[in-house]
Amino acid sequence: MHEILARLAEHSIVPVVSAKTTAEGLGIAEALANGGLPVAEVTFRTSAAASTIAALAARGGVLVGAGTVLTPAQVDIAVDAGASFIVSPGLSRAVVERCRAHDIPVLPGATSATEVQAALELGIETVKFFPAETNGGAKAIAALSAPFGDVSFVPTGGVNPANLGDYLAIPAVLAVGGSWMLPPSAVDQQDWAEVTRLTAAAVELARGLRSGNRAERRAVTPSRES
Repeated sequence: MHEILARLAEHSIVPVVSAKTTAEGLGIAEALANGGLPVAEVTFRTSAAASTIAALAARGGVLVGAGTVLTPAQVDIAVDAGASFIVSPGLSRAVVERCRAHDIPVLPGATSATEVQAALELGIETVKFFPAETNGGAKAIAALSAPFGDVSFVPTGGVNPANLGDYLAIPAVLAVGGSWMLPPSAVDQQDWAEVTRLTAAAVELARGLRSGNRAERRAVTPSRES
């Protein structure tokens, strides 16, 4: 596994950030880091994406990636800005190949067996499952992980504290993407203390769920002596 993907797995949650300004993006990232989650997928849904990525990469302390990357040109922009990973909502050969040319890990979107198999043919073994809840959620990922045992998933879209455990209980889930720790009201008011509080709660919840799942798997795995 690529070192960057291993770091995402360690955190379990990849916050999805759509910053309206560079200053807002910096404030969000600092609040996330203060809450114990120094990761940000900065989406190309706003014009401030590239400048935010560049500012975060220059400051350091946060693993910053680019999300909603739709074209090879956006890959170039993200890499030039300092992104450490690329996330795309769908599976584009052109985007994957440009990422490979830059030697940067990419998580393309895949929600069906056909798309997952196409990703494998491109040498991709970790995919974004988006939008997660409207495409069958945790049950769909569990079903896909049966025939595709070497594939990891990063479900995004509709993931929240209520269903986080369903996703993290699946061994094939590398991490989840979400923005529930970034409510628009808090971001608009620059209430970074609230973002930090929600982030810390998310980190604690994910850590507890992951630990509990590992303990359960150990409990049901027969020992070699039995």
